[in-house]
Amino acid sequence: MTAPGLRPIPRKLLELTGALRRVNRACSTFQTVAEVLRLPKRQMTKLAFPLQELQRHLTPDARLDLHVKIFDPSLEDISKAESVFTATGRNRIEYLSSAVRLDHAPDLAHPEVCFIGRSNVGKSSLIKALFALAPEVEVRVSKKPGHTKKMNFFKVGKYFTLVDMPGYGYRAPEDFVDMVETYLKERRNLMRTFLLVDSVVGIQKTDSIAIGMCEEFSLPYVMVLTKIDKSSKGHLLKQVLQIQKFVDSETQGCFPQLFPVRILRSKRAEEEMRKLTPKEH
Repeated sequence: MTAPGLRPIPRKLLELTGALRRVNRACSTFQTVAEVLRLPKRQMTKLAFPLQELQRHLTPDARLDLHVKIFDPSLEDISKAESVFTATGRNRIEYLSSAVRLDHAPDLAHPEVCFIGRSNVGKSSLIKALFALAPEVEVRVSKKPGHTKKMNFFKVGKYFTLVDMPGYGYRAPEDFVDMVETYLKERRNLMRTFLLVDSVVGIQKTDSIAIGMCEEFSLPYVMVLTKIDKSSKGHLLKQVLQIQKFVDSETQGCFPQLFPVRILRSKRAEEEMRKLTPKEH
């Protein structure tokens, strides 16, 4: 489904941003995709294609539907995406600036992709993993939810700019709505929004507000399911199907495939996160 009036997306950007989730997952545990490819086939498939295993638990009709909805780039695509996020002399990856208002944001010609989600959804961890092969780029991952208070801009070579948006919900900046709404509505070179959803709890009320903004402004966006390793297979499958149904029936601009990722933290960090984050009803 495509919302009328959507801005056209460059083919190169679609290919690169579509493979982001696999690069994140590989770099969270291993330094390069090449290391993942050397793993035993079953372990490699589990890391690179996490939802394939869920298909075995579905009826044939449901399995076919889920297969159509899963975005599975080839291993060649994944390797190409890794090269985009690998810092070299010719491929500069660097932090550019931060802004609390759109008129303070850098004036850039490159396409932009932004990452947005609830506090403690794993957004900063995902971005940090994406920049694993760019060691000079520092992305702070705090134990306290709601650490990101500004829009942070990162240059990804000659390809695009990645924008880390403040989290919404718990400990969100007071001017969050004005900051983010203005950016989403008026940033002309914004080509794709990655909206992170916690796969353990599914779409929450605060997520619906972000989804509503993307729909209202006719933005092309993707739902990224985080923490897929925190649920049983049955619970994850239930959430995937429910979110997929929501995307099909309630959205116009959302990319039809879901991108699953896992965010790895220590047990101690997980316990502290749970203590600091209130339950949302």
